[in-house]
Amino acid sequence: MDKIVAEISDPVHGYFYLSSVEKEIVDSREFQRLRRIRQLSSAYLTYPSAQHTRFEHSLGTMHLAGKVGLSLKSKGYINSDKVQLLRLAALLHDIGHGPFSHLFEEIIALKGNGTHEDIGKRIIKERFKDTLAKHGYTEDEVSELAFGESDEQYLNEVISGSLSVDLMDYLLRDSYFTGAHYGRIDAERIISSLEVYNNRLALDKAALNSFESLLIARYQMFKAVYFHKTVRAAEIMLLKAMQLADEYMHLTSAYNNLEEYLKLTDDYVLINLLNLPDTSKELKLAKRFAEDYRDRRLFKSVFESIMQATSTLINRLTDVKYLSERAKEIASEASVDEYLVYIDSAKAPSIPRAPGREEVKDLILIDKDGTSNIINMKDIPLIASILGFMNMIRVYTTNEDRDKVKEAAYKVLGRETDRWYERVAV
Repeated sequence: MDKIVAEISDPVHGYFYLSSVEKEIVDSREFQRLRRIRQLSSAYLTYPSAQHTRFEHSLGTMHLAGKVGLSLKSKGYINSDKVQLLRLAALLHDIGHGPFSHLFEEIIALKGNGTHEDIGKRIIKERFKDTLAKHGYTEDEVSELAFGESDEQYLNEVISGSLSVDLMDYLLRDSYFTGAHYGRIDAERIISSLEVYNNRLALDKAALNSFESLLIARYQMFKAVYFHKTVRAAEIMLLKAMQLADEYMHLTSAYNNLEEYLKLTDDYVLINLLNLPDTSKELKLAKRFAEDYRDRRLFKSVFESIMQATSTLINRLTDVKYLSERAKEIASEASVDEYLVYIDSAKAPSIPRAPGREEVKDLILIDKDGTSNIINMKDIPLIASILGFMNMIRVYTTNEDRDKVKEAAYKVLGRETDRWYERVAV
């Protein structure tokens, strides 16, 4: 480990430290940018205290990664250099996030450009190469571990997955700042119970209850916070505004220019949306949506269908073309502008994806005598009850058009959702 040179006071984890290499990274322009990207995008319009950012989440994730590293070191699995490597990977795992966090990624995905992980790799390799080399680390090893590409799979799983420090920090942090108590978990118990088996992260069997609580907490936070209908209403307004103004503001094209991409923060994008010229219908609407977002005149949900579904069904319900066609059909039925109707299909796997985005199907449990047991998630009753995908289909429109669109939405989607439920039952 490098020399400790700074201390952080954090409301979630208390006091923790920064090593010299960590402080150099934290003090960089690229990392300081994360102060201007909220962790929960627009959730503060529903939960007023949810003003926390990717900056403090990254610090908290680094701190928890260090605790995992020390626990694994005490059991003889890794050495001090690996502890520092884990902390660096955790510190930089969100370095590539765009404005409004995952919301901007939806814009990029529509253009087929890539993900925030792809940008993160470029930032680490192009902007932190010299800093890392000065302290004995390479940009490749840090990047690979930060984004789940290390040959040591158990280290990847420390950073992302169902036992990850990323998951533990954001649940604790989001719960604290929103006031929603669902995210309170026993991170200390899980961390102290981690083991390694066949290059996979494993868990002491005695901590199974804590693992179950972790996944249930995540499930509840998605329902209560991340997929809250008013939170999503605000995010949809931003999403539509950015889509309409994309060409004029060069938002997605910035993905190919690192310097331009690093300018993009929440405030930067919102200010530019508010200052759009009235030179086209699209720009006028984008500006209107931004103004309504700023003043909290949000879209209204007029139709909602919530389900726990299979991956096959979810693929249909999240097909952009299919949803766009249904939205236009509803707008036509209601005699409103198609830009003023939006079908939101928010989905999340009940179990966090493993590094590399593979589905997590099992958990390795270690008994007191050291024997291992690979248990399928379906065989854990509490976890089995939430397996699959949680999906919420909602139709949004303006307050002025809510009655007309509500009637049209039920007419267009009513029978369709009956078929969705039939397929879920099968």
